[in-house]
Amino acid sequence: MSNRLEFLLEQNRRWSQSVKERNQDFFRNLAAQQNPQYLWIGCADSRVPANEILGLEPGEVFVHRNVANVVVHTDLNCLSVLQYAVDALRVRHVLVVGHYGCGGVTAALHNTRLGLIDNWLRHVQDVRDKHRVRLMAIADPIRQLDRLCELNVLEQVLNLSETTIMRDAWARGQEVTVHGLIYGLEDGVLHDLNMPVSTDNELLSHYEAAIDRLFASPART
Repeated sequence: MSNRLEFLLEQNRRWSQSVKERNQDFFRNLAAQQNPQYLWIGCADSRVPANEILGLEPGEVFVHRNVANVVVHTDLNCLSVLQYAVDALRVRHVLVVGHYGCGGVTAALHNTRLGLIDNWLRHVQDVRDKHRVRLMAIADPIRQLDRLCELNVLEQVLNLSETTIMRDAWARGQEVTVHGLIYGLEDGVLHDLNMPVSTDNELLSHYEAAIDRLFASPART
């Protein structure tokens, strides 16, 4: 274990040195302020790192991650991150990012028992049950899982947009948009699920249009 930790520390020193060679003031400037334009709410999966996927440097994206990128109105951790990002950092874009092949979504789809996390994944099962009829009409199990991964993103965009944090921000005229994206592990590409929400008034119409568009097209659009 100690050997492995030393490896990580050495990797960090090399990374730090390489950054300073490109820009000697990088860390000094970074320490002085934090001014990201984006909040990323994504899955805790180790294969989905926010900065790398977006091609952004440290300091350019604020991040919250949990299993299956779920937004729950009683999750004070997620809500605290959201409020700080919107109210204090004044981010312009909130990105709810899922990914294909998500283990949490897979477990929720198939009622796989994993332990304590089953209680958390109940939220994803609620998404499954809400769209059960159209989901069960998909014969291909891979496409069915893809579709639930996509639906889960859209439902979390809906949940996030209904928080008092977003409603208050829009009520005071703050320009901040919520987006739903999904990431392909096989090719490293992000896909926009076309549900941008910038005001209270457009939430339900954009949600319904995104859901209809999803089921009108093949999986992995």
